[in-house]
Amino acid sequence: MDLIGGGTIFVIVLVVFAIIVVSSTVKVVPQGFEFTVERFGRYVRTLRPGLAILVPLIDRVGSRLNMMEQVLDVPSQEVITRDNAMVTVDGVVFYQILDAAAAAYEVRQLQHAIINLTMTNIRTVMGSMDLDDLLSQRDNINAKLLHVVDEATNPWGVKVTRIEIKDIAPPRDLVDAMARQMKAEREKRAAILDAEGERQSEILRAEGHKQATILEAEGKREAVFREAEGREREAEAEAKATQTVSDAISAGNIHAVNYFLGQRYVDALTTLASADNQKVILMPLEATKIIGALGGIAELAKAAGHGDAMQGGNGTTAAPARPARPRPSGSVPETPFDED
Repeated sequence: MDLIGGGTIFVIVLVVFAIIVVSSTVKVVPQGFEFTVERFGRYVRTLRPGLAILVPLIDRVGSRLNMMEQVLDVPSQEVITRDNAMVTVDGVVFYQILDAAAAAYEVRQLQHAIINLTMTNIRTVMGSMDLDDLLSQRDNINAKLLHVVDEATNPWGVKVTRIEIKDIAPPRDLVDAMARQMKAEREKRAAILDAEGERQSEILRAEGHKQATILEAEGKREAVFREAEGREREAEAEAKATQTVSDAISAGNIHAVNYFLGQRYVDALTTLASADNQKVILMPLEATKIIGALGGIAELAKAAGHGDAMQGGNGTTAAPARPARPRPSGSVPETPFDED
């Protein structure tokens, strides 16, 4: 019984030892990870994803490293800017391990080292800038931080892919002052726009008044020109009529003289009768003279019509009409119809 019990224990111990040896010899590396292998405490190689065999009792896995891109939160910290404004800043860091051996043996506590390096450079970069630049140039801040931190972590086998500033929080009193400044700036811009609008309105109004004055002056000039042209044509017609009467008088036609005087006489009576301050017109003149002038006009018209008829029929010029016989004062002049 003792032999059986001792043999069973030996087998069990042998099986356990075999399991331990196999588990320490055969390793399965997941996708996205790499393992470092140490032999007697010294790094010898790196295991890639898949099945790997180690030398039992001699080799062992040193570090299990995540080769995927990872994110680290940068804790909030207070930063004093170049113009002595204190702000609270936090951010995030994206990094990826490219060399498992360097990441495992070149730095201790890799994530802690990256966080502290990033916080230090945030204070350096942002402390050299004014508050206004700090709030408006986040892209420049991120680019500077990325360049500095990535260069510093390169010996560690790490590639820093991105650094982003999440929040920049100035003190409350500084925020209120900035709000007042922004309000004053907007009011100033609004006042400038109002003044510019009024100025433009006044310019347009003056331009419209100028155009209206020019058009009015051009209209007056055109009216004066038209009026002068009318007077000129009227004078030409008057001169032509006078010349015609003068020619008729030279030809011995007394009816032309009667026509001319009668026309002037009638025009004078028309002007006198159209006056506003004249209600009763006393005419101390002989009406027979007017009738005689009118008779002369009719005689002249008749003679002109007869002459035209003679020229149209025979081609000869008609003899001038005989002058009217003088009448005694107070008698009614003889009209052409009575004479005929």
